Parts: sequence; C-alpha cells; structure tokens
Amino acid sequence: MGFLDAVLGRKKLAAAKADNLFALSTAQVTLDVELGLRPAGAAAVCFKPLSAGDFVRVENDLSELLDVAAQTSGSRVRRRTDEFGFEWIIVEDPDFEDLVTTVHLVGSELVARGFGEQLLASIFRFEGGEHPVYFIYGYKRGAFWPFVPTGEKQERDNAEELELKAKLEKELPIEPDLSRWLALFDAPI
Repeated sequence: MGFLDAVLGRKKLAAAKADNLFALSTAQVTLDVELGLRPAGAAAVCFKPLSAGDFVRVENDLSELLDVAAQTSGSRVRRRTDEFGFEWIIVEDPDFEDLVTTVHLVGSELVARGFGEQLLASIFRFEGGEHPVYFIYGYKRGAFWPFVPTGEKQERDNAEELELKAKLEKELPIEPDLSRWLALFDAPI
C-alpha cells in the first residue's frame, strides 16, 4: 500500500489462503466418530465477481475446468448469484474427499488467475445434530469457524459453536477472533 492509498483511506485486500482447506478432510474422522456429524455431501464457494473482461474470461475457463472436475470426480456443480450479487459455486458429491478437492480446485483456480482477493469463503454442511452444522472457511484469514443456525429468525446456537471450537481447534485452524465468525444464513446448500 502506498502513501496516497493510506491518505485516501484505501487498503489492499488480503490475499486468499486456500491451503488450510484440506485440514477439514483430516478432521472428518473426529467430526463423525466423536461428534456424530456426517458430511451432507454439499459445499459452496462464495466470491464477489468483477465486471472486468478478464474476470469474465476466468469465469468461462473456470466453468470448463469445473465441468472436467465434475466428470472425473462424479461431483455435481452448479452456480447461483445471491441477492447481494455474490456468486456461489455449489458442489455436491457424496465422497467427502472429492468434495473438498473440488472446492479447493475452484479457489486455487481463481487465485492462479489473479482473482484470489475476490474469494470470500467456502462453506461445508454437516448433519447429525439437532440442527445442521456448517464449517465456514474464510479465505482471507485461512481459518475455519463453526456456524450452527437454529432455523428461528436467523438465530444461531453460539454455545454449540463454542463447543465445536473447543473440540476441533487441535485439528482445524479455527479463527481465534470470534467477531469474525460471520453467519451465512442464506447459503445455497
């Protein structure tokens, strides 16, 4: 960031950190055996698209790449734009390893093409508790946080989220700043 950027209040966006995403694969055993949470076979990557022509080209390349990845892994991939203009790439696959790999592929491809700053989060759904449990991966911080919506007026079960943090923080890079544990109530998975 240069002097003029500092004076004008502009700041550079943090680069995406996608490598910690694979930690969820190793934590799956603990999630299943100790916590009774099973992957629901659905995940999504959320990013903010740019209107630049390069981004349109990258999105077209990404669509082709996702088609190939879906064919080789057996994943089902679709896209959706939410009411705020964010793009969601939704991946469905009963094989959790393939699911994590395909989500990582999406993020890596955007980073490789110079659009890593546009990556916001990936979200993975788990079932087996009273409510669905989501693990959100924030690309800017390279860490996960649990999200447990109760289904009532966009409320969440903070006690269960903190319990999950305590039980998984040795296996997963958990976001230490609780104020950054953003909720994604309307995630399309």
